[in-house]
Order: sequence, then C-alpha cells, then structure tokens
Amino acid sequence: MIPHHVAILSFEGPDRYASIGGLATRVTQLARALGAAGHEVELFFVGDPHAEPIEQSDPGVTLRRWSQWVSSQHPRNAYDGEAAKIHDWEFSLPAWIVDRLIAPAHARGERVLVICEEWQTANVAIAIDRTARERGLRGALTLIWNANNTYGFEKIHWPTLTRAAAVTAVSKYMKFELLQWGVHALVIPNGIDHALLEGADPERTAALRAAFGTRPTYVKVGRFDPDKNWLQAIDALAEVRAGGIDARLIVRGGKEPYGDVVFGRARDRQLEVCRLDYEGTDWRELAERLSVVESAVVHVRAFLDEATLYALYAAADVVLANSGKEPFGLVGLEVMAAGGVVVCGATGEEYAEPFVNAIVCDTGDGRELATYLRALSEDGRLAEELRANGMQTAARYTWSNALESLSRKIAYVEAIAK
Repeated sequence: MIPHHVAILSFEGPDRYASIGGLATRVTQLARALGAAGHEVELFFVGDPHAEPIEQSDPGVTLRRWSQWVSSQHPRNAYDGEAAKIHDWEFSLPAWIVDRLIAPAHARGERVLVICEEWQTANVAIAIDRTARERGLRGALTLIWNANNTYGFEKIHWPTLTRAAAVTAVSKYMKFELLQWGVHALVIPNGIDHALLEGADPERTAALRAAFGTRPTYVKVGRFDPDKNWLQAIDALAEVRAGGIDARLIVRGGKEPYGDVVFGRARDRQLEVCRLDYEGTDWRELAERLSVVESAVVHVRAFLDEATLYALYAAADVVLANSGKEPFGLVGLEVMAAGGVVVCGATGEEYAEPFVNAIVCDTGDGRELATYLRALSEDGRLAEELRANGMQTAARYTWSNALESLSRKIAYVEAIAK
C-alpha cells in the first residue's frame, strides 16, 4: 500500500512560473489525489520566486517552492537557470528529505514514499538513497524515480540510479524507451482529476461554439516543438481548405522559437495568420474576438485558464493533439473528459482506439490527418460516437484508478527490497 507520508520532487508544479507542460499537470493532480485519499503530501517544485515558500494548498498537500533564491535571478520559468537549480537541489534537498521526513518516519516505525520526477532529479534520488543508507534509515524509505519523457536521458548514470531507486514510467512506450538504455521499468499510468468528468463549463462552451459559427474549427494547444507535429497540422489545414472546406485552426503555443517555423509554413501554404492578443483572462472577450476573426490560422497570445481551455476543447470540431512523440498524452484524456473530439499520435497514447474514441495518426504526413478531418466533416455520426466513447474512456483513467496501480507496484518494490 502507499505510505501515509509522500514527497514528490519535480521541477514543474502548479504555479504559472512552473507550469510548462504535462509534468506540472501530472504532479499537481497526483498530489491532490493522494491528499484526497488521506495521505500527507509534500510537493517540492521550482515555484514562483515571489510566492510563499511554503503553502497549504489542497487538503493534505503542502507546496514547497524550492530554490527560490535561484529563481529570483531567472524570472522566465522553472527551467530558466536550470543548471544552477539542479545544483541547488542536489546540494540542499537530500539531507532535508532524510532529516525532516525519513528520520521521523523511521522513529515512528513508518515508511515514506519519495517520487522523483524526470532527469533533473536523478542525482537527487541517488543522494537521498546514499544519505539514508549512511544514517541507517533506508528501511524507512520507498524511493521511485519516474520517467515522463526521454529528455536528459544521456545525462543520467543509469547503473547508479537503478541501484538507488525503483524506476517507473508513465506508459509502455516510455518503458520501451528506457529499455534502449538497458533499464527495466514498472508502468504506472497517469490519471485525470475526477472533477473533469463533469465536462466543460456549458456557458463557456456554448459561447465559444457560437463564436465559431458554421466554420469547421480545429484547436491545437502545446509547446512549439517539432515533436508536436505542428507542420502536419498546418499542412492538413491547407489540404482541407484546398478541398473546399472553409476550416480554420486556433493555435495556443508557447514562446519557443520554433513558432516562427510553424507560422512560416502557414504562409508558405497560403494560409493567412492572425495574431490575437488581449489583456486579462476574460473568456467572454476571447469568444467575442474569435467571432470576428476571418483568418485561416488564429494565434491566440493570452493565458487560458483551465475552464476556458476545456470549453475550447468541447466547442471545437477537433482538437489536434497529434504528437509524433508523446510519452503519455494527458491532453488527449482531458479533451475526452471535456466532451471533445481528439486527434492523437500513435506512441504513448495507449488509451486511444482509432475511430472508436479518437482519431489516431500513424504518420506525420499532413495528408493523412487531412483525410481524417474530411471524414469527420462528412460524417456527423462519427464525431458524436467519438465524443461519447471518449468520455467513457476518460472515466477509466481517473487518478483514483491510477493510485490503485501505484499501490500495487509499491507493494512489489517493497517486497523485492526486503
């Protein structure tokens, strides 16, 4: 079973400063689910340097914003000044974890579960294991290092890490990636917040759908990264429009330079690009602005809160989560829970069944995606079935189910450690 006290170590977390990708969603919701299940959770992350260093958030969850003194010198995001932050974590966190969490648990005859996320924490995990052994406290520690992506794999000393911690992965795809490094991993899938199963906010969804009018509207949200198959999305839009369908694509990306490549491709394909900026976070303003934009590609440059984002998913004809390399694909499940139609890639999205609960692209060819988008435009029944089946799928991937899997795998980890 899962120990009562849990520590999660992750560069990303719930602050906007630390919310860069799916890792922030994973650790925030995992901590929340564990807290709701009665565990005492400490979430360590590289948080906003101007926020309180310690904060009680959800029931049972304590946020600990680590390395704020470094973050104050690197204001862009959690990965800004990454090397200095990694050094600070390796220097300061292991002893703190052992002294403040593991030693008291040992005195009570209990164990502490420590989950370290991604390559930045690999040496931290190694140091926690070493320090706990030196102090005779290793028996009070269940230590897991989890892989969400392949980033930084080349920087990890795998033999030392695998001796120190049990290695887990979020999908069979990531398990296969780890095998390329000679590492065997336990698969513990991600989950989604049970509250998402209530669907998107109906008022926001209706307003956005009305703003779209009768034009087929596609949405793509994510970092500007080649792995996200942005060029496939642009090429597919151009193909669909060339076939006489007046479709448009609403884009919400990041500040990555690859965005210039994406919009350059759009212009090469004769697609007009409009940049939509607005102040504040009023979803009504977003709907109003979208209702008058005529461009084929609309680049939204504004913060979208979760409620607005899920309403956008539900209102769109299709959400393009068509990554060429996706370790798990939380966005796909979120789209399903919101009641949307999602296009996935074919790597870590093991929940996606082609033409049953999702559209699945096997290639990065825009013509493949365009073929499926045209089919959706021509067959309204298919879209309805995908929405209904997607919501049923999302219900099987809540964090309560994921915690059951985590509990079973921990039992195995503790058994082989004896």
